[in-house]
Amino acid sequence: MMTSHGKLRREKGSLAEYESQMKDLRAQLTDQMKILDSQVEVKQQQLSDLSEFLRRRGDIEAEYARALDKLTERFTHKTKKKEQWGQSVCQVWSVLLTQTRLESREHAALGDTCCNTLTLRLAHSTEDTHRLHKRSKEVGTQMQDELLKVTTELQTALKTYNQYHTDCLIAEGKLKEAERLEERHTGKSAELGPGQLVGQRRSSVKKMERLMEKRHGRVQETQLKCTKARNDYLLNLTAANAAMNKYYLQDISTLIDCCDLGFHLSMERVMKCYMASRWRIQKTEETGLKQLEAAVTSLDQSGDRDALLQQHDAAFCLPFRFNYHPHEGDQVCEVSAESQVRYELETRFQQLQSRLAAVTLETEEVSKTLKATLAALLDTICDTDCNPSSEVASTLSHEPPGGSSVQKLTLAKRRANQQETETYYFTKVKEFLTSSSLASKLQAKHDILHDAIQKAEAVDSDPSRTQCARSVRVRKSRPVSQFCHTLFTTDILSYIQSSGQQIPVVVESCIRFINLHGLHHEGIFRVPGSQREVNLIRDAFERGDDPLSDSECDLDSVAGVLKLYFRGLEPPLFPYDSYSQLLECVQIEEDAEKAAQIKAIISTFPRPLLIVMRYLFAFLNHVSQYSDENMMQPYNLAVCFGPSLLRGLDSDDAVARQPQVNDLVKTMILQHDIIFPSQSEQPGPVYEKHMTLEQEYCEPITEEGDGETEPLPSEDEWEAVAMFDYVARSPAELSFKQGETLTLHSKASSDWWRGEVGGVKGLIPHKYISVLEGSERGKRDEGGGGGSTGNLSAEDPHMENTTRSQERRHTLDTVRQGSCRLPDRPPERAPIDKEMISRQMNSVFKELLSRQPAVQSPALATPVAPAPAPSSSLPQAAPSAKKGGFGLRGRAIFRPVD
Repeated sequence: MMTSHGKLRREKGSLAEYESQMKDLRAQLTDQMKILDSQVEVKQQQLSDLSEFLRRRGDIEAEYARALDKLTERFTHKTKKKEQWGQSVCQVWSVLLTQTRLESREHAALGDTCCNTLTLRLAHSTEDTHRLHKRSKEVGTQMQDELLKVTTELQTALKTYNQYHTDCLIAEGKLKEAERLEERHTGKSAELGPGQLVGQRRSSVKKMERLMEKRHGRVQETQLKCTKARNDYLLNLTAANAAMNKYYLQDISTLIDCCDLGFHLSMERVMKCYMASRWRIQKTEETGLKQLEAAVTSLDQSGDRDALLQQHDAAFCLPFRFNYHPHEGDQVCEVSAESQVRYELETRFQQLQSRLAAVTLETEEVSKTLKATLAALLDTICDTDCNPSSEVASTLSHEPPGGSSVQKLTLAKRRANQQETETYYFTKVKEFLTSSSLASKLQAKHDILHDAIQKAEAVDSDPSRTQCARSVRVRKSRPVSQFCHTLFTTDILSYIQSSGQQIPVVVESCIRFINLHGLHHEGIFRVPGSQREVNLIRDAFERGDDPLSDSECDLDSVAGVLKLYFRGLEPPLFPYDSYSQLLECVQIEEDAEKAAQIKAIISTFPRPLLIVMRYLFAFLNHVSQYSDENMMQPYNLAVCFGPSLLRGLDSDDAVARQPQVNDLVKTMILQHDIIFPSQSEQPGPVYEKHMTLEQEYCEPITEEGDGETEPLPSEDEWEAVAMFDYVARSPAELSFKQGETLTLHSKASSDWWRGEVGGVKGLIPHKYISVLEGSERGKRDEGGGGGSTGNLSAEDPHMENTTRSQERRHTLDTVRQGSCRLPDRPPERAPIDKEMISRQMNSVFKELLSRQPAVQSPALATPVAPAPAPSSSLPQAAPSAKKGGFGLRGRAIFRPVD
């Protein structure tokens, strides 16, 4: 077995390699910016030289050949010393100087054109080049920051994975040690006679069994955490490599094109204007001008860009891919979709598909706008106002001094329009680069998850797989609190001191639920949940229950409960007397200094508040790490939580100071590890990124099977009735009409069943059907039928509200208690209060009719009283009635012990 020092060295070796790659990457990105800076200097020098050339050319026209030859020699000597960047531009220079040597006579019109029109255009081009380079550099810096952020997240994921895998190895070692103790104890027990120390031996055997059960549970938990951490690491690894490919293969070319925007075109227009004057004045030089025109026409922006990339290959070449480094002999080198994380990955895969489709569509729209804007910008640059015709040029010397004011005004307007178009263009460039980079990262994650799920499905469908025992966990309800504490609208310090809970149960339970099911949920904390469900969950917490032990709760409603809890605290989580001091920290520009100042203020808070804040902000930081998928960047989270966490005594300036509050909360989310003390500095609960069901509320049970959780026994098939018409959107789905009877085989996900309609098997949407329980099915077969919707209007509204609240309380009680395991023979049915059940069903249908346009609802049988059935489902109103959730994959995953 490898020593702890050896493990540490290997872990440091993997991290050191990543740090080395990061160091090389930063150096390479710095070199890129330096090279682009040098290129703009070269372009400005070229424009300056050309402007100087034309101005001098106009001044020495009277000297003809002698002065012109000197000028040619001067610039020939200068171009030899310049860096050979932009081969097409250099070719233009060569042809220009060659033809200049042949020129010996010029007159005033050519001199006026060279001294005024063309030099002004070149001055504008120099200004444009500098401005465009500055904006391009801003875009490039932003993209480099995004690239470094992705690689930093990769390094953080690697560290997390190493930590969890180390914990897994330690747990496995303790399990082996317990197994050896059990073997020695068995050997000693065999040496004793049948009548010796019988009571002591039984007690020691029970202790050993409990020890083995505890060690097995710990190994399973650490293995699950390690798997999640490894999956997160692999996903970040794939995203980082995709971002690197996107940046080096596409973004760099785009940035160089932005730097060169209009430069070649401006050169072309200036030279064509110069040629037009020459053709008008010296037709005898037609041959030379044709050669010069050919050189100007050959100006190639893409060719010069490729030449630049090839010339500086070391700075612009794609670096090596980040390689996967398994920790301590871990043999798994790909995303694992094993049974315990299978549904989580499938849910994330569906959310990635939806997010990727939206981002792709957005990128396409931005790309279209970008192309149209580029065309408009190039048209503005090519405006003929800057290239006067021959008739206008011939009359320039005869115009009065004020005759050019109209042209100057027109030129100024064109310049203003051009700069406005440039601003819009670069805005779209930023949007396109950001959106396309996000799409590439999402596509990389999508592809690797797709492959992992396909492999898992192939393994599950393999008939040669041997039957093996698998261990699952049973989620128990939390024990009811022994004290009567008010959770909401209370003082959190008083609650913590009286209840003994370092993290209030509502905070811990909501965060755990979102960690398990909602980190990738789009719009988490931003999209409001159902107010009715929020109130039900809040009331359950107030009673001392934990309603989130049922994973069917709506994610947005759970997030709403968490915000509601902090919003109702009085005083708020951040004390009133620290409000002004914290907002003053926002004025500090340096991030490190700002975080240090916030930490100094936070450190004066009571210890219970520090522990809760540390737990909350570590969770919010974790949520923001999935912003590519859930669209909740740190600032968005700050907008959602800021008003709930920080409030001043004076409510009048709350709106005015809200931007400062948002900025402060955003900083605390990003710098939470610096601002809040670590566990060694301040002992207490800390947030874990990869959570599992709580150990103290889980019991391991072993089931025989191949690990598949979906199939249900044939005798457990369910019947359902269609509440609405549904048209299949894919070959895998089934179409049905309202009132039609359907057969359900198993739960495919939280929103889909596997079943059949008219003998055809496929997927059935859960939100369009109502599942019939045992007595409903029997009565339906006998043709009894339930009450129709025709007499709903006669129901008493007060009775309807009472019935609905009874239904909700009964549903929550059933959720908390769990359904009992099916006995060997069916139990005796309890007496049924048909009148009460009829009122319940009528109230349900009333709620459905209030959400759906009036349609003829089928007659349904009355449901039986609570019995040990697999599940108890109420009819779903419509596809939009439930915003999200996390359903159980089959009934065999979580079930209570007998």
